[in-house]
Amino acid sequence: MSKKPALVPKELLLPFILITSLFALWGFANDITNPMVAAFKRVLELNNTQASFVQLAFYGGYFTMALPAAFFIKKYSYKTGILLGLGLYFLGAMLFYPAAAWESYGFFLASLYILTFGLAFLETTANPYILSMGPEATATQRLNLAQAFNPMGALAGLFVAKEFILNALQSNATDADGKIIFESLDESAKAVIRTADLMVIRDPYVILGLVVLGILVVIALAKMPENKDSNSKVDFRNTMRRLLKNRNFVEGTLAQMFYVGAQIMVWTYIYQYAEVLGISNAEAVNFGYAALLVFLVGRWICTFLLRFIQPSKLLSIFSILAIIFTAGAIFLPGMAGLYSLVAISFAMSLMFPTIYGIALEGLGEDSKFAAAYLVMAIVGGAIMPTLQGMLLDIGGSNYNDVLILGVPEVNFSFILPLACFVMVLLFSLRAKNLASNK
Repeated sequence: MSKKPALVPKELLLPFILITSLFALWGFANDITNPMVAAFKRVLELNNTQASFVQLAFYGGYFTMALPAAFFIKKYSYKTGILLGLGLYFLGAMLFYPAAAWESYGFFLASLYILTFGLAFLETTANPYILSMGPEATATQRLNLAQAFNPMGALAGLFVAKEFILNALQSNATDADGKIIFESLDESAKAVIRTADLMVIRDPYVILGLVVLGILVVIALAKMPENKDSNSKVDFRNTMRRLLKNRNFVEGTLAQMFYVGAQIMVWTYIYQYAEVLGISNAEAVNFGYAALLVFLVGRWICTFLLRFIQPSKLLSIFSILAIIFTAGAIFLPGMAGLYSLVAISFAMSLMFPTIYGIALEGLGEDSKFAAAYLVMAIVGGAIMPTLQGMLLDIGGSNYNDVLILGVPEVNFSFILPLACFVMVLLFSLRAKNLASNK
């Protein structure tokens, strides 16, 4: 009886732990930012489309910097790429200070954009690095284990967003009838509150920047495998030719784009969905917590199940679950729809690392550039929420101005993530057939 290959070899355990900690770090950034769509909308009196530019800037940074990051780590090393990523993360977070002083929405968006330059470096580097830290037979399971720490950071980010931002915003205060006081104030009173609230939004990001600086110093001092190529010459044209001929990679990249778009829509607009049910943004964070908790539980369950079930087959099962839960969020009335919206996160828990692992399977050295394109696919998180914001603006800036197919526009807007999950299902079925023919 053959011995099962080790998930992580002992000699790589410390580098594995250090790189895995980065998954929590960008999870924190993701989920402190998701509630900012609703926060900026209220504080700066934006419409839904304008507020969705938060996600456009955040995930647009991934798209812009992922490929340059791949060139950089090809020429230098994984460790150098991580250090540069942390430096850009630090810079973007610290720019929130002048953005709040100038009270400029554009400056805030630029700060997020630069911050995610750093996240693009980290993800382009960390994901393939984790895949390389052991046998290829356990690569997808190893990445699922590392990705399981991402929602831990996300929970911390959501906690900070609720306790230190949403709960502290004066513009969220209501009167005895539950109406937002800020909306009835004159412009001079609003200006005072706006200044105070933008500082509330600023402070956690500045503190985050200082934490990131500390982590940068720790990793800079740590001894880690460099994984630098013996030949750092970039043969981009031939690499791209090979990748474009690889159907698994091309379809996986598209599936990843649709998945990330769906994830960000589900986690961003849960607050607007809850608001239609009479739940404040601060209280709605509890449902954000629940979504992340079931996501985290799903990650651990899936890491176990992947020992026994083929990744593409499990991806098919979870894609079908996501479609069912999303249909519930659209058509089930009241709290049942909200609970169904939360349950989508369990179905999503498997998707990112599994699509990633399937798409990179067997690519060898080409995986560095392939990984960059899979990170660029995160642009789905920039495009899709903006499209959903445009759907929400159909009847006005509220979330239930009109009924579509008998449901409020906020419910109907989840037709977009539903379509995205259908695309993931199609990819999983094709990948499953390919695996069964090997």
